[in-house]
Order: sequence, then structure tokens, then C-alpha cells
Amino acid sequence: MVLALARRAFWLEIRSYQSIYRWLFRRPRVPTGAVPFSYHQPVLAILIVLLVVSVVELVVVDLIVHRWASVRIPLLVVGLWGVVWMVGLLCGMICRPHAVGPEGIRVRSGSEIDLSVPWDDVHAVTRRKRVRKDKEPKITDDGGMRTLHLRIGEETTIEITLERPIEFRLPHGRETVERIALYVEDPGGFMDEVRRHIG
Repeated sequence: MVLALARRAFWLEIRSYQSIYRWLFRRPRVPTGAVPFSYHQPVLAILIVLLVVSVVELVVVDLIVHRWASVRIPLLVVGLWGVVWMVGLLCGMICRPHAVGPEGIRVRSGSEIDLSVPWDDVHAVTRRKRVRKDKEPKITDDGGMRTLHLRIGEETTIEITLERPIEFRLPHGRETVERIALYVEDPGGFMDEVRRHIG
């Protein structure tokens, strides 16, 4: 368990730096020929506020303890790491959008979730707005179908029903689901692009 958490934290850290790199050099992770669909806008303001507060806190703490190097340096390192981590979290959402393309649908959630759903595995894609409390589990049994909910601001706007139960690798382990509910800022455009590929 501890080893699995350490491995997850390590890869999350690596992907965070990769996301910052992609954002700086304008290289979003989008499959060739696919159209990206963002999902970060509802939480963008909150993340920016938290980032600004973290920077201000870092400066204030540094001013308070600047006379004591043994205290100042560790706090500065931890504070800078926290700021970079938050930048990486935001860049991960921006640079890893959902995508619809010739091969199928890529479902993302920041740097941690990246699911490839080929068209052969897609039974139906529907536009459906659902609001659920954030504390509800990511995977639920809805009408006899195991559903993975990738909410943004407690909301999803698109549902992908799969042809059969499929096992996906998620941050907490492998899960078998029959439906994926996700948030897309432009559900109309998403549906139009889906229709281009499956009619």
C-alpha cells in the first residue's frame, strides 16, 4: 500500500513537470488528427486564487524567518515546491484535454487519468448534464451500470456508454466500468465531433 502510494506520488510529480513543459512550449497532449475539448474553466479561478495566496504566503513567511537560515531554507524549499506543484496541477488540466479523433475518445482528468476509448468500444455518446456532490464516489452503480464520474465542479455533461464492461487503470487501481460520465466545456462541439466519426 505504502509502495503504491509512493509510486503514484512519484509519477504525479513527474507528470506535473511534464505538463509545465508542455504549457510553456505550447505542446498540448492531443492525439494526431483529434480535436481537443477543455474542462478546466470552472475551476480555473479557484486554482489561480489558491496559487496567488500560496505565493503571498511564501513571501510573508520568508520575511518573518529570514534571519534564521536553518528555518528559512527548508520553509522556502517546501513553499516553492507547493507553488510549482499547483502550477503543474493547473497545466496538467490545460495541456491534457479530452480529445475526439479517428481512433476514438481520450478521456482525461489532469495528469492522473488518461483513458483511451476506441470507437469499437463505444455503444453510445449522449449529452447529459448531471450534478453530484463531490464527496460521492467516483464509481457508482447507476441503474445496474458501473459508472465512472469525472466531475468538474460536481458536474458532468457527457456520458459514454460502452459496448461491454471494460477495465481501466485508475489512480487507485484497476476498475471495470460500463459507462463514463465526464465534464466538457463545449458539449455541443463534442457531440458534433463524435457524430463525424460514428454518424
